[in-house]
Amino acid sequence: MHKIMIIEDDPSTREELTLLLENEGHQVLAVTDFTDVAGQLRDFGPHLALLDLGLPGKDGFTLCMEIRRGSDVPVIFLTSRDSAMDELQALNLGGDDYITKPYHIPVLLARINTVLRRARQEPDRLEAKGLTVSLSRGIASAGGAAVELTRNELRILAYLMQRPGEIVSRADLIDALWDDHIYIDDNTLSVNMTRLRGKLEGLKLPDYIRTRRGLGYQV
Repeated sequence: MHKIMIIEDDPSTREELTLLLENEGHQVLAVTDFTDVAGQLRDFGPHLALLDLGLPGKDGFTLCMEIRRGSDVPVIFLTSRDSAMDELQALNLGGDDYITKPYHIPVLLARINTVLRRARQEPDRLEAKGLTVSLSRGIASAGGAAVELTRNELRILAYLMQRPGEIVSRADLIDALWDDHIYIDDNTLSVNMTRLRGKLEGLKLPDYIRTRRGLGYQV
């Protein structure tokens, strides 16, 4: 059984999703008070959140950013807005999937299960060469000091740490991030790598990520 939080302001959709997920054996919290959604998520501790974009008060984009400041819980955007730009923004803000309404129930359940399965398979803690990274908190630490990482920085560092000693090409790194629904290009990778290295330098690990000229990166 998983705990799933529904952040949806339309009563009929909310009730339909609640019944559907409870029938699948999940414990469901359907939000009806939108004044402190991030706080309710923190208290409930879900394994997954279904998040609409058009909400009273703060929209789904803003709520996703608030959630990501304190939690790495998987977030699936479930919305009637089918704009490619909306989908791109949702995924770049930390969404794990983007599903448009009207949805087909079997497909919705399959994609929910895929996200839940992927979250179970990912370790929460990585350690390599004196550096520790908490994936759920987005924090890297070494020698008693710690820094916060953005989602892109976290995914880049995690991908490299899971392959210690291996040379990872820029193309492979970009492909891996695309597969994880993080849309970046070569220039964006360079910007994130520079910022990431700056943070590692603050942990007194200035050479943690080595550049192998013409080949890629290595930790």
